[in-house]
Amino acid sequence: MTNLFRSLVFVPGNNSRFLDKAKSLPADIVCFDLEDSVPDKEKQNARILISKKLKERKDFKASVFVRTNSPQSGKVPNDLEKIVQKGLDGIVIPKVDSAKELKKIEKIISNLEKKRKLNKIRLIPSIESALGVINCYEIASSSKRIDAIVFGIFDLLNDMQIEYTKGNTIGGKYSRYKVPVAAAAAGVPAIDGIWQELKDKKGLEKDCKLGKELGYSGKSIIHPDQIKITHKIFHPNSSEISWSKLVVKEYEKSTKKGKGAIVVDGKMIDEVHYKRAKALLEILK
Repeated sequence: MTNLFRSLVFVPGNNSRFLDKAKSLPADIVCFDLEDSVPDKEKQNARILISKKLKERKDFKASVFVRTNSPQSGKVPNDLEKIVQKGLDGIVIPKVDSAKELKKIEKIISNLEKKRKLNKIRLIPSIESALGVINCYEIASSSKRIDAIVFGIFDLLNDMQIEYTKGNTIGGKYSRYKVPVAAAAAGVPAIDGIWQELKDKKGLEKDCKLGKELGYSGKSIIHPDQIKITHKIFHPNSSEISWSKLVVKEYEKSTKKGKGAIVVDGKMIDEVHYKRAKALLEILK
């Protein structure tokens, strides 16, 4: 399954101006945030703002995801109650330590989908702890909903009681190397962690190149100015291009016959995958 995961940009869910500006962002995934960028007293306000913005889904260029609070926070049920609706493409679940945690969340999502008559919502678990790294393959392969996994460097360093140093060349090395290996074994892409130094564009480019060499498909982003460099480095490879061409060809052939979802090389392909394949081919023009 080919998806565009070059950039996942986080947008604070309690900032209505930023949420509105996200409509024009050329990122592959825009992720409204309910977690780290939102203070506790602002959580409910952020849920309401995000819920309203999801109703304007057609105005966004990118895929639209929401990052909930962590499984350990106890806030996920309240997050899901408000955000699981039409207009939501997927959910990023932060600080996932085990597949068991993910299964509990998936059950809540399934019930809301049935109740609200929604299409299946996709998931991106985020690996941000020592336990999450150990269980990374188990997490990545635990559900057909999983589109990708994300590596979160800062909470991992905190969990391991390692001081942050620019670039984190030593502290998170093993974990950063392991996550894309586990993702590839599970058959899903991996998205690398953020580059915190906003003014250091050369550092960002170097970090993106390292991430690509490690097997990551893209990068988490905290500022729109980082999108251009990230897309430059994480350009689609030849196998992604070939797969996208096949998906577009077979899906269009199927729709002409009045059919919907199809199977290509043993993988289920629906409109979402078709749109992403088209989008990937568009950036080559």
